[in-house]
Amino acid sequence: MLFDIRTIVGGLLGIYGVILIIVGAVNHSAADLQRSGGWNTNLWSGIVMAVIAVGFLIWVRLRPTQVPRQTESSSPAE
Repeated sequence: MLFDIRTIVGGLLGIYGVILIIVGAVNHSAADLQRSGGWNTNLWSGIVMAVIAVGFLIWVRLRPTQVPRQTESSSPAE
């Protein structure tokens, strides 16, 4: 299998998304909600990042990278 940057991006977004979901669910205060206009921004940002990470990882599975085939006609001319 070839190196695919989508796997790295999906993994990192997933890790950061899970961390933000945990922080948003555990550590939020009324002052934080007031500053953000009533939104729990850590929680919602984490959910969005996790969804995008799943999208990247599904994309990798559905469209894997492939080695380009070389044709015989691409050999140097004599």
